Amino acid sequence: MAKLDIFSDPICPWCYIGKAYLDRALEAHPDHPFEIAWHPFQLNPDMPADGMDRRAYLEGKFGGKDGAVQAYMPVLQQAKDAGLEIDFEGIERTPNTLDAHRLIHWAGIEGRQTAAVSALFRAYFKEGRDIGDHDVLADIADQIELDASVIHRLLASEADREEIANRDAAAREMGLTSVPTFIVAGRHAVPGAQPPDLWKKVIEEIKSGALDEDG
Repeated sequence: MAKLDIFSDPICPWCYIGKAYLDRALEAHPDHPFEIAWHPFQLNPDMPADGMDRRAYLEGKFGGKDGAVQAYMPVLQQAKDAGLEIDFEGIERTPNTLDAHRLIHWAGIEGRQTAAVSALFRAYFKEGRDIGDHDVLADIADQIELDASVIHRLLASEADREEIANRDAAAREMGLTSVPTFIVAGRHAVPGAQPPDLWKKVIEEIKSGALDEDG
């Protein structure tokens, strides 16, 4: 098996698209060699704990709705190509994602990490839910067969907050500046939302041993 470390944020549309492309490649190669692990990287690490109004966020980042429309046009096209729907109009709040990353971490302990990532993307981009809200996160936990009451109690505590923040900081210290970033076999960095054909090539090279030889 080859480790595939994925640095991602649940509110990153390119991460959502990148996962969809990777999923397509993995479905086409069910005997793929990857052992996947998801790692925290917050797009907005300084976001207030309770998030902020989406309109205010867009004003600050893009100068308003028109700027956001221009910025998101390629995102929407790529999402369509990946077979995804993104309802930006339905998103009312931009959350702080630290707690969402805590949920991903706890889901990983139960072998449900990728399921948690998928559910968070769906909740945010398709359903417009506030994935910084503890009730929403507990509901997502229930959807992926975790104990919602336990997750709710953990979210109300300080459990693993410092660890997740430190892992986020460590990724930046390692040189990561954007997500998604995929690290193949601990050595080969693949930045951005890459198409299925690239992942097909990576899978074939790992199986043949060529990637290790080139490494």
